[in-house]
Amino acid sequence: MLILMCKSKIRGATVTRRNLYYEGSITLDRAYLEKAGILPGEMVYVLNLNNGARILTYAITGRRGSGTVCINGAAARYFEVGDPIIILSLALMEPAEAKKNPTRVVTVSPKHARQT
Repeated sequence: MLILMCKSKIRGATVTRRNLYYEGSITLDRAYLEKAGILPGEMVYVLNLNNGARILTYAITGRRGSGTVCINGAAARYFEVGDPIIILSLALMEPAEAKKNPTRVVTVSPKHARQT
């Protein structure tokens, strides 16, 4: 049996941009993706701490060191620049595998999150 586990979590992130007229996704600083073990194109949940919105989208790689957290496409209607968010990635695992792979947590420092 496989169980759905939280593979990684990026917390402390803040929306730096919105791009309504894009096909969809979330663009994230390459360093955030690498630290969290999230691959480009991987499906992620994005949780908005200001309004409770919870969307499912896919990750796109942004420029390393840019601090980019850009909500793209229709989901941009649920987020404002400055909103604090949490990004979650999930994985199907056997229970024994899940016990050996705790959630990887990445905390974005406010000094590293920059508006782009």
